[in-house]
Amino acid sequence: MKRKSSTVAQRSLLLSLVGALLVGCASRDMSDLHSFIAEVKARKAGDIEPLPEIKQIETFVYNAEQRRNPFRPVPQEHEKAETADADGLSPDPNRRREELESYSLDSMRMVGTLEQSGTMWALVRTQDQTIYRVKAGNYMGRNHGQITRIDENDIELTEIVPNGQGGYRERQASLALKE
Repeated sequence: MKRKSSTVAQRSLLLSLVGALLVGCASRDMSDLHSFIAEVKARKAGDIEPLPEIKQIETFVYNAEQRRNPFRPVPQEHEKAETADADGLSPDPNRRREELESYSLDSMRMVGTLEQSGTMWALVRTQDQTIYRVKAGNYMGRNHGQITRIDENDIELTEIVPNGQGGYRERQASLALKE
């Protein structure tokens, strides 16, 4: 019962305070408002800056006699067959792809090495936390990267990448041990 009476007392006190504040705002004296409006109206109007002068744009007359048609493709100086590498370097399309060739090199981490029967193996972890065992000669990465050497600190690869002219070139890459 005491809780209800204290809550009722608090509410009535709050209502009486709100009522007193509202009565204080009911003053009909608006002389300060009228004097402010008169002061603002009496101020001198500010100057408006003139619009900037519009500069005349130089015209250009297009003469198509000596120019190529802009809606036709640019003629290539060399065909792709001419710019392909002379040595015929290209990835083998008939080679069976290995599991680690479906991952990019930067998504894989070398986590260790082991030696078994005189062969050095590297342990490689993929994004999905699966660990694979690879040796020299295996392929990994999306650019036909063949492992050329494995030591305790890194895996060295030779990748075959497009050269941008219709052919391919070799590129060296490595995967370092992550601690």
